[in-house]
Amino acid sequence: MKNWLSGALTLGILGFSLGLSANVAAQQASEAPDLAEVSQSLAPLGLQVNAVANSPMPGLLQVFTQRGLFFTSSDGRFFIEGNIFDLQKAELVNDVQMRSYVSEQLPALADSYIEYKAKDEKHVVYAFTDPTCGYCQKLHSEMKQYNDAGITIRYLAFPRGGLNSKTALDMQHLWCSRNQQKAMDLAKDNKRNPPAMCDNPVKKHYELGQSFGINGTPALILDTGRIIPGYQPVAGLLKQFEAN
Repeated sequence: MKNWLSGALTLGILGFSLGLSANVAAQQASEAPDLAEVSQSLAPLGLQVNAVANSPMPGLLQVFTQRGLFFTSSDGRFFIEGNIFDLQKAELVNDVQMRSYVSEQLPALADSYIEYKAKDEKHVVYAFTDPTCGYCQKLHSEMKQYNDAGITIRYLAFPRGGLNSKTALDMQHLWCSRNQQKAMDLAKDNKRNPPAMCDNPVKKHYELGQSFGINGTPALILDTGRIIPGYQPVAGLLKQFEAN
């Protein structure tokens, strides 16, 4: 149960009158849902709608919010928090639909990440990280192995304690350092960077990660937009690319 829904929802389907207008309720699967109306309907739940579309499952809308992907019935009666599995295609609908959304958002991060570039680059991985996270430190300690395997790592900030945490402030100092790579190396070695403030992307990264449904670190995003939660050794990550 996510505390930001104040215990109002249970995992699965909740009968909830979203107050959608008759217009939205009468929409056919081929018609685009109205973003403004869906946004207004979900506002009481504290959900900010970033995008909405018809889902692969007839009668459902997929709603991309600042807290991840959810589904609603097109008649406005049901709200779904959880996974939908396509038995015919043997795939998780949430994962497939999120990939395209994530891929559309990544270009906006250009020049705001801290990059460890592979000399012979074959793959690019975006990694939401927190320097205080043990598995983030483990991943960083193996950076040469990733780079030698042709994997470029692009770090994005995700302070697990939230934007008001000490870690968030430390990450702002890190991103504002003249030598960001050196600052990241120090942070991952549990060493502090000197205070440095600037117009930094920590808040933007964190909120974007939340909109992808990320709630922990490390969280890896492949170049296809697929999200892999948790640490992956080099060999395991290469297998993920093969299976992608």
